[in-house]
Amino acid sequence: MPRTPSFFWYELLTTDTEAARDFYASVVGWRPEAWGGSDMSGKPYIVMNAGDRGVGGIMNQPEQMKAMGGPPAWVGYIYAADVDAATKSVKAAGGSVFCEPMDIPDVGRFSVVTDPQGAPFQMLQPDGPDQPPVAPGTVGHVGWHELYTSDWKAAMAFYSGQFGWKKDNEFDMSEMGIYALFSVDGQQVGGMMNRPPQMPMSVWQFYFTVDAIDAAAKRVTDGGGKVLMGPMEVPGGSWIVQCQDPQGAHFALTAPHR
Repeated sequence: MPRTPSFFWYELLTTDTEAARDFYASVVGWRPEAWGGSDMSGKPYIVMNAGDRGVGGIMNQPEQMKAMGGPPAWVGYIYAADVDAATKSVKAAGGSVFCEPMDIPDVGRFSVVTDPQGAPFQMLQPDGPDQPPVAPGTVGHVGWHELYTSDWKAAMAFYSGQFGWKKDNEFDMSEMGIYALFSVDGQQVGGMMNRPPQMPMSVWQFYFTVDAIDAAAKRVTDGGGKVLMGPMEVPGGSWIVQCQDPQGAHFALTAPHR
Protein backbone atom coordinates (compact mmCIF):
# COMPACT_ATOMS: atom_id res chain seq x y z
CA MET A 1 0.00 0.00 0.00
CA PRO A 2 1.50 3.40 -0.95
CA ARG A 3 2.70 5.55 1.92
CA THR A 4 0.72 8.77 2.53
CA PRO A 5 3.11 11.74 2.43
CA SER A 6 3.46 13.36 5.85
CA PHE A 7 6.05 15.10 8.02
CA PHE A 8 8.67 12.59 9.15
CA TRP A 9 11.88 14.58 9.87
CA TYR A 10 12.48 17.94 11.53
CA GLU A 11 15.48 20.23 11.30
CA LEU A 12 16.66 23.21 13.30
CA LEU A 13 18.59 25.87 11.39
CA THR A 14 20.38 27.89 14.05
CA THR A 15 23.28 30.21 14.84
CA ASP A 16 24.82 28.05 17.59
CA THR A 17 24.47 24.33 17.02
CA GLU A 18 26.25 23.27 20.22
CA ALA A 19 24.13 25.50 22.46
CA ALA A 20 20.94 24.36 20.71
CA ARG A 21 22.00 20.73 21.07
CA ASP A 22 22.40 21.08 24.83
CA PHE A 23 19.18 23.09 25.22
CA TYR A 24 16.94 20.60 23.44
CA ALA A 25 18.65 17.60 25.01
CA SER A 26 17.66 19.07 28.38
CA VAL A 27 14.17 20.28 27.44
CA VAL A 28 12.92 17.33 25.36
CA GLY A 29 15.25 14.59 26.58
CA TRP A 30 16.80 13.90 23.20
CA ARG A 31 20.12 12.10 22.89
CA PRO A 32 22.42 14.03 20.53
CA GLU A 33 24.77 12.26 18.17
CA ALA A 34 27.11 13.64 15.50
CA TRP A 35 26.20 12.39 12.05
CA GLY A 36 29.01 11.23 9.79
CA GLY A 37 28.44 14.09 7.37
CA SER A 38 28.48 17.87 7.67
CA ASP A 39 26.07 20.68 6.91
CA MET A 40 26.53 23.18 4.07
CA SER A 41 28.91 25.26 6.20
CA GLY A 42 31.17 22.26 6.76
CA LYS A 43 30.21 21.91 10.42
CA PRO A 44 29.01 18.58 11.88
CA TYR A 45 25.32 17.78 11.47
CA ILE A 46 23.82 16.79 14.83
CA VAL A 47 21.09 14.14 14.97
CA MET A 48 18.70 14.29 17.94
CA ASN A 49 17.41 10.88 18.99
CA ALA A 50 14.43 9.71 21.03
CA GLY A 51 15.74 6.42 22.30
CA ASP A 52 17.46 4.75 19.36
CA ARG A 53 15.48 6.59 16.70
CA GLY A 54 16.38 9.88 15.10
CA VAL A 55 13.69 12.55 15.25
CA GLY A 56 15.48 15.53 13.75
CA GLY A 57 18.72 17.32 13.11
CA ILE A 58 20.47 20.53 14.07
CA MET A 59 22.58 22.42 11.55
CA ASN A 60 24.12 25.83 10.99
CA GLN A 61 21.73 28.42 9.60
CA PRO A 62 22.55 28.92 5.89
CA GLU A 63 24.12 32.25 4.99
CA GLN A 64 21.38 32.90 2.41
CA MET A 65 18.75 32.57 5.15
CA LYS A 66 20.67 34.99 7.38
CA ALA A 67 21.09 37.47 4.51
CA MET A 68 17.32 37.49 3.96
CA GLY A 69 16.82 38.38 7.63
CA GLY A 70 15.39 34.99 8.54
CA PRO A 71 15.70 34.05 12.22
CA PRO A 72 16.72 30.57 13.39
CA ALA A 73 13.84 28.21 12.72
CA TRP A 74 12.56 24.65 12.75
CA VAL A 75 11.57 23.23 9.36
CA GLY A 76 9.80 19.98 8.55
CA TYR A 77 10.38 17.40 5.82
CA ILE A 78 7.42 15.76 4.09
CA TYR A 79 8.00 12.29 2.65
CA ALA A 80 8.07 12.11 -1.15
CA ALA A 81 8.18 8.88 -3.17
CA ASP A 82 9.39 10.96 -6.15
CA VAL A 83 10.70 14.35 -5.02
CA ASP A 84 11.15 15.68 -8.57
CA ALA A 85 7.52 15.02 -9.46
CA ALA A 86 6.32 16.31 -6.07
CA THR A 87 8.29 19.55 -6.48
CA LYS A 88 6.82 20.16 -9.94
CA SER A 89 3.36 19.50 -8.53
CA VAL A 90 3.82 22.01 -5.69
CA LYS A 91 4.93 24.66 -8.19
CA ALA A 92 1.99 23.92 -10.51
CA ALA A 93 -0.39 24.31 -7.54
CA GLY A 94 0.89 27.82 -6.77
CA GLY A 95 3.77 27.07 -4.41
CA SER A 96 7.33 28.36 -4.78
CA VAL A 97 10.59 26.44 -5.12
CA PHE A 98 13.55 27.78 -3.14
CA CYS A 99 15.86 24.84 -3.88
CA GLU A 100 15.32 22.49 -6.80
CA PRO A 101 15.70 18.76 -6.07
CA MET A 102 19.24 17.73 -5.21
CA ASP A 103 20.93 14.70 -3.66
CA ILE A 104 22.33 14.30 -0.15
CA PRO A 105 24.79 11.37 -0.28
CA ASP A 106 23.60 8.37 1.78
CA VAL A 107 20.43 10.25 2.81
CA GLY A 108 18.21 10.88 -0.20
CA ARG A 109 16.97 13.55 -2.57
CA PHE A 110 15.33 16.71 -1.27
CA SER A 111 13.87 20.08 -2.27
CA VAL A 112 12.93 23.27 -0.42
CA VAL A 113 9.53 24.77 -1.26
CA THR A 114 6.73 26.92 0.11
CA ASP A 115 2.99 26.48 -0.08
CA PRO A 116 0.97 29.12 -2.01
CA GLN A 117 0.59 31.18 1.20
CA GLY A 118 4.38 31.23 1.72
CA ALA A 119 4.90 28.68 4.52
CA PRO A 120 8.22 26.89 3.90
CA PHE A 121 8.71 23.13 4.10
CA GLN A 122 11.02 20.56 2.59
CA MET A 123 10.39 17.30 0.79
CA LEU A 124 12.65 14.27 1.02
CA GLN A 125 12.82 11.07 -0.98
CA PRO A 126 14.87 9.01 1.47
CA ASP A 127 17.31 6.24 0.68
CA GLY A 128 16.78 2.98 2.52
CA PRO A 129 13.72 1.29 4.00
CA ASP A 130 10.84 3.03 5.77
CA GLN A 131 10.87 3.27 9.56
CA PRO A 132 7.87 1.76 11.35
CA PRO A 133 5.30 4.30 12.60
CA VAL A 134 5.60 5.65 16.14
CA ALA A 135 2.62 5.36 18.49
CA PRO A 136 0.81 8.69 19.10
CA GLY A 137 1.99 10.39 22.28
CA THR A 138 5.46 8.83 22.28
CA VAL A 139 7.77 11.08 24.32
CA GLY A 140 10.48 12.76 22.25
CA HIS A 141 8.56 12.64 18.98
CA VAL A 142 6.50 15.34 17.29
CA GLY A 143 2.96 15.15 18.62
CA TRP A 144 1.31 17.96 16.62
CA HIS A 145 1.85 20.08 13.50
CA GLU A 146 0.36 23.57 13.37
CA LEU A 147 0.15 25.86 10.35
CA TYR A 148 -0.29 29.62 10.76
CA THR A 149 -1.31 30.93 7.36
CA SER A 150 -2.98 33.79 5.52
CA ASP A 151 -5.86 31.60 4.26
CA TRP A 152 -6.43 28.30 6.08
CA LYS A 153 -9.13 27.11 3.65
CA ALA A 154 -6.82 27.56 0.66
CA ALA A 155 -3.94 25.97 2.58
CA MET A 156 -6.10 22.98 3.54
CA ALA A 157 -7.08 22.53 -0.11
CA PHE A 158 -3.41 22.70 -1.16
CA TYR A 159 -2.13 20.10 1.31
CA SER A 160 -5.13 17.85 0.69
CA GLY A 161 -4.55 18.04 -3.06
CA GLN A 162 -0.79 17.52 -2.87
CA PHE A 163 -0.52 14.94 -0.09
CA GLY A 164 -3.97 13.47 0.53
CA TRP A 165 -4.42 14.97 4.01
CA LYS A 166 -8.03 15.05 5.18
CA LYS A 167 -9.81 17.94 6.89
CA ASP A 168 -11.42 17.02 10.22
CA ASN A 169 -13.24 19.08 12.86
CA GLU A 170 -13.28 22.85 13.15
CA PHE A 171 -13.08 24.82 16.39
CA ASP A 172 -14.35 28.40 16.58
CA MET A 173 -11.81 30.30 18.72
CA SER A 174 -13.76 33.56 18.75
CA GLU A 175 -11.59 36.54 17.77
CA MET A 176 -8.76 34.15 16.79
CA GLY A 177 -10.97 32.59 14.12
CA ILE A 178 -11.38 28.98 13.05
CA TYR A 179 -8.93 26.25 13.99
CA ALA A 180 -9.27 23.38 11.50
CA LEU A 181 -7.86 19.93 12.28
CA PHE A 182 -6.44 17.59 9.65
CA SER A 183 -5.60 13.89 9.63
CA VAL A 184 -3.21 11.58 7.82
CA ASP A 185 -4.27 7.95 7.34
CA GLY A 186 -7.15 8.47 9.76
CA GLN A 187 -5.02 9.90 12.58
CA GLN A 188 -5.33 13.55 13.62
CA VAL A 189 -1.86 15.05 13.40
CA GLY A 190 -2.31 18.81 13.26
CA GLY A 191 -4.31 21.97 12.72
CA MET A 192 -4.41 25.09 10.57
CA MET A 193 -5.54 28.62 11.36
CA ASN A 194 -5.20 32.14 9.99
CA ARG A 195 -2.14 33.79 11.51
CA PRO A 196 -2.54 36.76 13.84
CA PRO A 197 -1.67 40.24 12.51
CA GLN A 198 1.61 40.39 14.46
CA MET A 199 2.93 37.26 12.70
CA PRO A 200 4.79 38.48 9.58
CA MET A 201 4.66 35.30 7.49
CA SER A 202 3.00 31.92 7.16
CA VAL A 203 4.85 29.20 9.05
CA TRP A 204 4.63 25.68 10.43
CA GLN A 205 5.13 25.12 14.18
CA PHE A 206 5.99 21.72 15.65
CA TYR A 207 5.02 20.37 19.08
CA PHE A 208 7.53 18.02 20.76
CA THR A 209 6.03 15.51 23.19
CA VAL A 210 7.24 15.55 26.81
CA ASP A 211 6.07 13.74 29.97
CA ALA A 212 4.69 16.72 31.92
CA ILE A 213 4.27 20.30 30.76
CA ASP A 214 5.15 22.30 33.90
CA ALA A 215 8.51 20.61 34.43
CA ALA A 216 9.34 20.97 30.73
CA ALA A 217 8.40 24.67 30.74
CA LYS A 218 10.77 25.18 33.68
CA ARG A 219 13.55 23.46 31.73
CA VAL A 220 12.92 25.90 28.88
CA THR A 221 13.35 28.98 31.07
CA ASP A 222 16.19 27.45 33.12
CA GLY A 223 18.01 26.85 29.82
CA GLY A 224 17.67 30.47 28.69
CA GLY A 225 14.58 30.04 26.51
CA LYS A 226 11.21 31.79 26.80
CA VAL A 227 7.69 30.49 27.34
CA LEU A 228 5.53 32.67 25.09
CA MET A 229 2.14 31.09 25.80
CA GLY A 230 0.75 28.61 28.32
CA PRO A 231 0.63 26.20 29.95
CA MET A 232 -2.81 25.77 28.39
CA GLU A 233 -5.14 22.78 28.22
CA VAL A 234 -6.44 22.01 24.73
CA PRO A 235 -9.43 19.94 23.55
CA GLY A 236 -8.72 16.28 24.20
CA GLY A 237 -7.02 16.98 27.54
CA SER A 238 -3.42 17.60 26.50
CA TRP A 239 -1.39 20.52 27.80
CA ILE A 240 0.78 22.77 25.65
CA VAL A 241 3.28 25.61 25.84
CA GLN A 242 4.64 27.68 22.97
CA CYS A 243 8.27 28.69 23.34
CA GLN A 244 11.34 30.34 21.87
CA ASP A 245 14.81 28.85 22.26
CA PRO A 246 17.85 30.96 23.28
CA GLN A 247 18.84 31.51 19.63
CA GLY A 248 15.34 32.71 18.66
CA ALA A 249 13.71 29.67 17.03
CA HIS A 250 10.05 29.07 17.86
CA PHE A 251 8.81 25.63 18.96
CA ALA A 252 6.13 24.14 21.17
CA LEU A 253 5.70 21.30 23.65
CA THR A 254 2.78 19.00 24.33
CA ALA A 255 2.20 16.64 27.25
CA PRO A 256 -0.66 14.44 28.51
CA HIS A 257 -0.76 16.27 31.86
CA ARG A 258 0.73 19.17 33.76
